[in-house]
Amino acid sequence: MTLYSKIIGTGSYLPEKRVSNQELAEQLAAKGIETSDEWIVSRSGISARHFAEPEQNASDLAVLAARRALDMAQLQPDDIDLIIVASSTPDFFGSFPSTACIVQRKLGMTNTSAAVDVQAVCSGFVYAMSTADSFIKSGAHKHVLVIGAEVFSRILNFEDRTTCVLFGDGAGAVVMSASQEPGVLATKLHADGRHADILSVSGHVSNGALAGSAFLYMDGQAVFKLAVTVLEKVAHEALAHAGMTSEQIDWLIPHQANIRIMNGTAKKLGLPLEKMVVTVDQHGNTSAASIPLALDTAVRDGRIKPGDVVMMEGVGGGFTWGAVLARM
Repeated sequence: MTLYSKIIGTGSYLPEKRVSNQELAEQLAAKGIETSDEWIVSRSGISARHFAEPEQNASDLAVLAARRALDMAQLQPDDIDLIIVASSTPDFFGSFPSTACIVQRKLGMTNTSAAVDVQAVCSGFVYAMSTADSFIKSGAHKHVLVIGAEVFSRILNFEDRTTCVLFGDGAGAVVMSASQEPGVLATKLHADGRHADILSVSGHVSNGALAGSAFLYMDGQAVFKLAVTVLEKVAHEALAHAGMTSEQIDWLIPHQANIRIMNGTAKKLGLPLEKMVVTVDQHGNTSAASIPLALDTAVRDGRIKPGDVVMMEGVGGGFTWGAVLARM
């Protein structure tokens, strides 16, 4: 019997603190930094973002999203035999114990299922989904909880208006389970370390102290040029692997980073903008959480229905990119 992986539940969570462009502009003005709602919207399409409270970590957001995905899947935490968390802002600076293990504990799980973090920045969720798909198809795992969770507000330099206005915090999750019917139709992952310096947090620990910068750095122009090119290519690669064409895509869910990149991707794939799920206007760029947040939004508002074909794709620091083509 051929095994497939299928998404059977989605969930998401946004911190309660919502910050509009106007509110952020006023906060920056107090530091002598000028920006405006018009400036931010015209360059990114972002109108607002959510910021976690100081006591909220990535695992806290992840658990809330995970519980909602588990409820939709009608599963209990101990039904899960693998947790994969994609995050660039893990609970601990040294990245261990893994945020996945902390999520396991906070979910009250006692079945000693496997738990691991994946780091591919904004591509993290598609990397994690592809990993889950492989494990399920191999027969190693039956129910996998895949989470993207970020508290990017912790690594933003609020004196750099080119980056601090773009990012937000949040989490999204899916439950992927073994199925006799095809769910995930194709996955494709790439990385090119030659571009590692265009999107990074360069700080590191040395002798118990931070060496370098703990703030996010981004060469926006370089990221934009690469993103538009690779997103089109990886989507076509996934479609070719599944023996399908872009006309068979019901919904496009690109990484929610910049509306201009997203619109350009849809145009290159020949898809009408009405077929693209957009949440970047209200969430900002939530990195590894952006795709599952958008997916859950569209599932819960009824746009994405059982049987629909969804193309999910992301780009991130590394430079990494990838796509997952799935039938819901």
